[in-house]
Amino acid sequence: MPLAVLSVIVLIGLPTLFSTPGDKRHVIVAVPGVVTILLVLLQLVAAVASSWLAWAPAVAVVVSLLAAATVVTELPRWRRLLR
Repeated sequence: MPLAVLSVIVLIGLPTLFSTPGDKRHVIVAVPGVVTILLVLLQLVAAVASSWLAWAPAVAVVVSLLAAATVVTELPRWRRLLR
């Protein structure tokens, strides 16, 4: 149960609370773009690590590939956030 609560906080709570102005319409706590990027990376690392711990290796490989694809597709947004 504690890991479930932690996952909700990390995956939903933090990105909802902290965001970069111009990246989202509604900003509760404004943070620099690098913080938004680090939050996305935290989510991806959590997804990959958890998949390797919880699921069959074949599924974990798929999750890892999807995480890598996410990094590639996020690069233009990250460049914008770093400006």
